Amino acid sequence: MQKEIKAALLFGLVVWVYQATNPPPPKICGTPGGPPITAPRIKLRDGRYLAYKEHGVSRETAKYKIIYVHGFASMRHNTMSVEKLSPEVVEELGFHLVSFDRPGYGESDPHPKRTPESIALDIEELADHLEFGSRFYVMGFSMGGQVIWGCLKYIPHRLAGATLIAPVVNYWWPGFPANLSTEAYYLQLPQDQWTLRVAHHAPWLTYWWNTQKWFPASAVAARKPEVFSRQDLEVLLSMVTDGRMNMPQTMQQGKFETIHRDMMIGFGKWEFDPMDLENPFPDNEGSVHLWQGDEDKMVPVSLQRYITQRLPWINYHEISGSGHMFPYIPETCEAIIKALLLEKN
Repeated sequence: MQKEIKAALLFGLVVWVYQATNPPPPKICGTPGGPPITAPRIKLRDGRYLAYKEHGVSRETAKYKIIYVHGFASMRHNTMSVEKLSPEVVEELGFHLVSFDRPGYGESDPHPKRTPESIALDIEELADHLEFGSRFYVMGFSMGGQVIWGCLKYIPHRLAGATLIAPVVNYWWPGFPANLSTEAYYLQLPQDQWTLRVAHHAPWLTYWWNTQKWFPASAVAARKPEVFSRQDLEVLLSMVTDGRMNMPQTMQQGKFETIHRDMMIGFGKWEFDPMDLENPFPDNEGSVHLWQGDEDKMVPVSLQRYITQRLPWINYHEISGSGHMFPYIPETCEAIIKALLLEKN
């Protein structure tokens, strides 16, 4: 009898380990049983498809061409407040902005081997497909802001300028003093501390941790009010009111290749440290900007201050009284775009 019980327990453990480490496959757009394809897409060299959306003046008349990278649990429709800018401002600036679904999000194919380098090369390939020329601008918000570090590392020769907006910070980047990153890490809610520990130290358990019911998982992924500042909550209310938050297609292909993959990459082991990067514009032919709210509860301002002190060639813009969602304020969005396109070092 004891042998049967032990065998049953062992079998149950094997089943649990398998389920915990093998998430369900994504529902790929355009395949049988998968979501429909509604957006324009390009086919990348490796066979994956990347969905995109165009904004601003026409490509043919644009003075400036920008690729925008969306954040965590977001998609190509989320472009700060670009759609709220007046036609006069858009015409005056003369920019053409392309947003795209990062791999796995919206209607872009998942990329199980995604890395900071691969997403930078996806951006380069998208720019070439759209005939953006030898150089173009990049902007990214939150987790998309973190992607811009990869652009500065792997495709600096293609950039005319770059903007990182409240970019997510990896607490394990070696350039941080241990006491500073540790102090910032413990500013998070305990459940988010554990979520990032799992993503960094045991990435194979990321799916299990974020779907189990025994302990609270990511408060950021659940959009708990505690992770937002007062201003953030006001901005979110306005976004709900005008329909910018109701986008069920964001993770229609599954959560693992979207937000879970983001966690594993964003807080995993990187092949480079952003604080070792060199100025991509030594002759002031372009500029790099980093924007940060001083009341951001998701991305510690102390770490952004340290990064920009280590990299003095970055133009640092700290917004007093702002949290994480400040680029969704139209006036701030306009200021961010103007700084990138019009300001010189």
